[in-house]
Amino acid sequence: MLDQLAQGFALALRLDTMLLMSAGLFAGMVVGALPGFTTLMAMAILLPISFFLDPLVGIPFLLGVYKGGIFGGSVPAILISMPGTGAAVATSLDGYQLTKKGQSRKALDTALFSSVFGDLSSDIFTILMIFPIAFLVMQFGPPELFAVLLMSLVIIAATSGSDPIKSLVMMAFGLFLSFIGTDPLGGVERFTFGLFDLKSGIPLLPMLIGVFAIPEIVSLVMRSERVQSVAKLVGDRLTLAELRRCLRTIGRSTMIGTSIGIVPGLGQVVAAMMGYAAAKNASATPDAFGKGEIEGVAAAEAANNSVNGPTLVPLLTLGIPGDNITAILLGAFVAQGLRPGPQLFEQQGETVFAILIAMVFANLLFLVIGYLSIPFFARLVTIKSSLLIPVVIMLAFAGVFVFRSDSVDLLMLVAFGAFGIFARAAKFDVMPMVMGFILGSPLEYAFGQTMAMSQDNLISFMLSERQGMLAVLLATPFVGFLLWRRMASVASG
Repeated sequence: MLDQLAQGFALALRLDTMLLMSAGLFAGMVVGALPGFTTLMAMAILLPISFFLDPLVGIPFLLGVYKGGIFGGSVPAILISMPGTGAAVATSLDGYQLTKKGQSRKALDTALFSSVFGDLSSDIFTILMIFPIAFLVMQFGPPELFAVLLMSLVIIAATSGSDPIKSLVMMAFGLFLSFIGTDPLGGVERFTFGLFDLKSGIPLLPMLIGVFAIPEIVSLVMRSERVQSVAKLVGDRLTLAELRRCLRTIGRSTMIGTSIGIVPGLGQVVAAMMGYAAAKNASATPDAFGKGEIEGVAAAEAANNSVNGPTLVPLLTLGIPGDNITAILLGAFVAQGLRPGPQLFEQQGETVFAILIAMVFANLLFLVIGYLSIPFFARLVTIKSSLLIPVVIMLAFAGVFVFRSDSVDLLMLVAFGAFGIFARAAKFDVMPMVMGFILGSPLEYAFGQTMAMSQDNLISFMLSERQGMLAVLLATPFVGFLLWRRMASVASG
């Protein structure tokens, strides 16, 4: 595996990789800085672009959008108290107060440096952690993989939304959708209703863009968004002494965000709120938080950006997306012929390490592009969303169509878009459905192989040969319950 790392380092230093990654970073920052536009929407809309690029260019491009978008959401959060992403809600608590005090430049500099530090540290941690985890996962057989996938689904259901019953219903629906098409073990058609277009199953791209991007677009259209005043970038820059004062807070939030990123289903919003709460509890002047405390901005931004790298650990080693955005990244990997899972590092380890190393270099580009472009992003917050919505809709439909040039995909896009709109109105989180759909096929395949190995006597098989699988299965409901209780306490506190 060390040889693959060395080969990956050489592959990562391609000019086209760096250029497209820079373009992705800038595009993500632009979208994040636009009030109402989200990183999730940007990833979904720009996903088809990566399909026409080399994997060492297309996937780093999307990673750039991911990183840039999370930071970009802090711009409207600080300048006009309108978070561009859910992850920036905690940032707005002190960021906007600093703007009202005439220190918006200082707040944005803090957000940038904290974001880069958190992101870079977590990316390095990801590369170091991927070695032992990938080696362990390579030892997995179908029984262990089935148990881990099942636990992952339970964790995702427990940590998605506020109602675990609704999450389980959505996950069950996603699992059902994954069964549509041809049985991977028996080759028998299921739930196709005689339709030839369903024989190969439901394509992932129309689903992702439909349930993630279309509801966001409709929400923008219906929202009465008015930004009356021009957001101004005023005040002094962040000084070295002020940055040094924030280092302990940034380090703490980075560790919190990195830990949260490894667990599927938690994501940036939880990390930002926990990082902010930890900084407030550890502060000698907790009353200053919420009134323009620079450490509040540092805590939130370091925490939400340090989630980015570790979410790739379960994605690459087990094929389990950590959140909505990494679900979209999974679609990019699959479309490029890189199916995440236990065999990925054996078959294309150098490509994976090249992508991870490129992700580390992206943080240096992140710092330069962000520092030079902050005045430009500050002007974007006053652009009317109504001027950009038609372009976003056009990109959504064009991206779905050009992937397979199949008009049926457009119908599926509309259908899943309508489903996403109704699900949002009924307060159903679509993430468990998407995760159930993505993980349904490998879960079914692993279970089928496990049953074949056990000769249809699963209990005796686990007791005699697969005690690890039995332990994971027994622990699954307890882990799910504990995580649900923890999420409920974070939401109420």
